[in-house]
Amino acid sequence: MLRIYQNTYRRTARKAVVYSTKVICCNHSTLCNITRQPRRNGAGAQWEQHHSRSHEQFLLAGNQARGWTIPPHSRGYGMFVVRILKGALKLRYLVLGGAIGGGVSLSKKYEEWKEGLPDMKWLEVALPQGERWSQFSQNLIEMGSVVKNAIDIDPRLKQLGEDKLSEWRSWFDSRLDDAIEAADYQGNQIVETKEDIRSKTTVAALGIPADESQKLQSQVETLQTEIMNVQIKYQKELEKMEKENRELRQQYLILKTNKKTTAKRIKKSLIDMYSEVLDELSGYDTGYTMADHLPRVVVVGDQSSGKTSVLESIAKARIFPRGSGEMMTRAPVKVTLAEGPYHVAQFRDTDREYDLTKESDLADLRREVEFRMRASVRGGKTVSNEVIAMTVKGPGLQRMVLVDLPGIISTMTVDMASDTKDSIHQMTKHYMSNPNAIILCIQDGSVDAERSNVTDLVMQCDPLGRRTIFVLTKVDLAEELADPERIRKILSGKLFPMKALGYYAVVTGRGRKDDSIDAIRQYEEDFFKNSKLFHRRGVIMPHQVTSRNLSLAVSDRFWKMVRETIEQQADAFKATRFNLETEWKNNFPRLRESGRDELFDKAKGEILDEVVTLSQISAKKWDDALTAKLWEKLSNYVFENVYLPAAQSGSQNSFNTMVDIKLRQWAEQALPAKSVEAGWEALQQEFISLMERAKKAHDHDNVFDQLKAAVVDEAIRRHSWEDKAIDMLRVIQLNTLEDRFVHDKTEWDQAVKFLENSVNTKLVQTDETLSQMFGPGPWTRFAHWKSLTQDQQKRRSVKGELDKILKNDVKHLPSLSYDELTTVRKNLQRDNVEVDTDYIRQTWFPVYRKHFLQQALQRAKECRKAYYLYTQQGAECEVSCSDVVLFWRIQQVIKVTGNALRQQVINREARRLDKEIKAVLDEFSDDEERKAHLLTGKRVQLAEELIKVRQIQEKLEEFINSLNQEK
Repeated sequence: MLRIYQNTYRRTARKAVVYSTKVICCNHSTLCNITRQPRRNGAGAQWEQHHSRSHEQFLLAGNQARGWTIPPHSRGYGMFVVRILKGALKLRYLVLGGAIGGGVSLSKKYEEWKEGLPDMKWLEVALPQGERWSQFSQNLIEMGSVVKNAIDIDPRLKQLGEDKLSEWRSWFDSRLDDAIEAADYQGNQIVETKEDIRSKTTVAALGIPADESQKLQSQVETLQTEIMNVQIKYQKELEKMEKENRELRQQYLILKTNKKTTAKRIKKSLIDMYSEVLDELSGYDTGYTMADHLPRVVVVGDQSSGKTSVLESIAKARIFPRGSGEMMTRAPVKVTLAEGPYHVAQFRDTDREYDLTKESDLADLRREVEFRMRASVRGGKTVSNEVIAMTVKGPGLQRMVLVDLPGIISTMTVDMASDTKDSIHQMTKHYMSNPNAIILCIQDGSVDAERSNVTDLVMQCDPLGRRTIFVLTKVDLAEELADPERIRKILSGKLFPMKALGYYAVVTGRGRKDDSIDAIRQYEEDFFKNSKLFHRRGVIMPHQVTSRNLSLAVSDRFWKMVRETIEQQADAFKATRFNLETEWKNNFPRLRESGRDELFDKAKGEILDEVVTLSQISAKKWDDALTAKLWEKLSNYVFENVYLPAAQSGSQNSFNTMVDIKLRQWAEQALPAKSVEAGWEALQQEFISLMERAKKAHDHDNVFDQLKAAVVDEAIRRHSWEDKAIDMLRVIQLNTLEDRFVHDKTEWDQAVKFLENSVNTKLVQTDETLSQMFGPGPWTRFAHWKSLTQDQQKRRSVKGELDKILKNDVKHLPSLSYDELTTVRKNLQRDNVEVDTDYIRQTWFPVYRKHFLQQALQRAKECRKAYYLYTQQGAECEVSCSDVVLFWRIQQVIKVTGNALRQQVINREARRLDKEIKAVLDEFSDDEERKAHLLTGKRVQLAEELIKVRQIQEKLEEFINSLNQEK
């Protein structure tokens, strides 16, 4: 058995492990003190493995390595005891260590969580405490009760209205019951027509006493009169109650609007949503290419039949202009009627609201309607298909959408377009052909029914009369002119072959332009109350008269039609949308459907990006472009007006004097303007080149090309260089031309090279002129099977004589003398060539020009090495290099001018061009016709149609959801 009583471990950072162990050997009863110094790779390595082995395994391995032997039974017992002690100690330390470590970790996490919480001390200051909090709560409760009392309608008013209504209803019911009992008691029915009266008279003649028959007739008429008076009185009381109800409702709507406006946007009404759908359809179907079947009330009638007055009576405002016999309605006017707290009107495309209770606003509204009608008529037309949309809101208005169309005419005047009659018929038929449109057929009661044109059209579109409402206007005039029996037939549907859902008689005014709607309605009410035709003779029933009853009937029929047909129309547009989306996916699978507005915005961004790129062009590139453009503009003047005349003057002094004079005149007059012109063309050329390079990009979309070209052309046409630039350039150029001395060899070499290049360019141009004048050479004639013309042969003969003159006199003057001309003519005559002096001079000019340019090129080569001689002798130099100096001065002028133009382009002109382009883009963005002309193609048209149909279908679904919620 081994009993370990001492185990000492000592470690150092970079030394071997030294350990000392004392062991008692029970078998020998001796104390063995063993001290070992292991090698790094020997027993010490085994000692280092104690982290991966148990302690007793390590001891056994160490004893065996050293040759120690321990009895098996003692070793087993000792190992058992060691394991028990080790497990107990390990469990204790694990429990203790875990508890301590867990507590420390928990405490640390708690502190971190506590520090992460926000500081809530501000609540103690913000929130009241104790009594203050109780007082604050009590004040809130009191304020809530005050607001509730302010919003609720006064119950006394409400109770008063209900009491009056109940009182009048019970009174009318009792009177009606009495009248019915009296009629039953007499055993007769109420007489309503002449035929009934005549039949009763006939019965009386057969056996009834006359006095009883007359008495019975008198009772019937009295009873009928009383019933009519009761009906009118009851209707007046109803209107009075409705007026009070509208006032109360107006107060409620105002309070409700003021309350909810601050919280959220007011929800659109059903009629507004429906009107937006019709507006979208109006823009989608301007050419009548697709007939939508959404319900609306179409007001049709002959010209001056009173249809516009009927619409105004329904809208309770005189919103349309007036004319004496003149066509005023020149385009469809869509009027959306809706209920609201204020009586106002507003056009679809503006934010201004017209107060219909103010005469000044009414006058402005009528002028705006007339202006829009006349503006919609283009190209010499009299009427237009363009819809003018407005909304009229007010208390008590019936919700509906009406479309007022131009009146139907039978004869055209000289100031009308030739197709006016057909255009009105086509427009009217289009709106009435909608199977869900309600036709409000207006007939003038003051004229003969046979003169009506509208009834035939209505009968063609609605032969069964299932959606037609007939309205007889101007019945106050008809009472004096027409036969009562004829009017009865009209209003009972027996005069015209057309059929209708209902027949109504209205009075639309007294013919006075200044009458208000209230005055017209009062006149209408008084007329039907006192009229003999419509009151005492019982031609029509009371519900068939007045604009109010007509408005109620039209509104009821309109909403009934809407509820019956709206879902079918939504499904139709959904199918159209599906077909268009399928076509788009098949033709443009990787592109998103972008309308003209979106494409225009994208093209606008690309154009403006190119303008920004224009300002980022390097200075060297601008210098090169401006220098080339300047010399292109100035080279011809320099050669023809300065260099050639001065070089042919004959002496160097004359050359310098003439050059100074001509350069100064040029710099004071034409040079600055030509320089600005060259700068503008260089700017234009660089910008166009940027646009052309953009076309070669891999992501370029050619749908924008036509639009971009139009915008750039228009902007360039409008843009002009600043005027003060010319004055600034004039000063710079005059100062530069005053310098006549070349300062260094580099500038001299550059001037020589500039002269040589310029002369070579002119030589090429002169050779082309000579080639056209004298014909091709021998090799060209042989290779291309060409021959000389007679004129070319003659000129070749003249050229031969002129070459002899130049060969004999290398420094010949630019012109031929008379003797030389005579000599040339005589020499040519000997060869049987007849020419005149003008012909010789024409041939001489290009020949001498080539000779002179060749000499100038030779002088330039000689002057290349004469700089130092020039610096020492100046103007007296043996080698004539005045032309080099001239071209150096021209070169310096071009350099300083190009530098000035570059600064103007970068600092001013690029930004001014940017403004012009933005102005053009803004102008194009408001011009729908121009955008439609510039953005074309199947892709654009299909995307536009798809976007429109999608918008209509989405608005229809939104309207249907709101309509179902209202149900």
